[in-house]
Amino acid sequence: MSSIEVNSLPMNGRPAWLSPAEQHAWRAFIRLHQKLWATLERDLKAHKLSGADFQILVALTDTPDGRQRFQDLANTIEWEQSRLSHQIARMIKRGLVAREECSEDGRSAFVAITPDGRRTIEAAAPHHVATVRRLVIDALSPDELATLARLSNRILEQLDNAPP
Repeated sequence: MSSIEVNSLPMNGRPAWLSPAEQHAWRAFIRLHQKLWATLERDLKAHKLSGADFQILVALTDTPDGRQRFQDLANTIEWEQSRLSHQIARMIKRGLVAREECSEDGRSAFVAITPDGRRTIEAAAPHHVATVRRLVIDALSPDELATLARLSNRILEQLDNAPP
């Protein structure tokens, strides 16, 4: 059992500073995340998409009818409602998504992928997958890839179970 309390400070109230090895691992992880995301963003720009556009379009194409309630989409991609509202407004102007009123609930709305949005993600996805494969998948052995998945899932479980 850890001596870390809910506020992430040890019982004595001082931070549990990272050891040199912990700090090295943490900084390498952060640098990896930043550099990988920046590279993927640059690649998506070739298809006139941002990483945010891509994330939303992927979430919509993961549903059979290509639409989600606004709040469900916000939960799926773990965004604040205001951020999603602004991003959706930009995507509507570009014809990638449409807003549809919910007939069962006058207060809710759906975000739906448009035919242009579907064509755009279908054009971008093969290039995106090739980049992910080249930079991540092909750089790891099958055992390393399984370890990466296991470690990622363990951290995700920690995040899912953490208090807000």
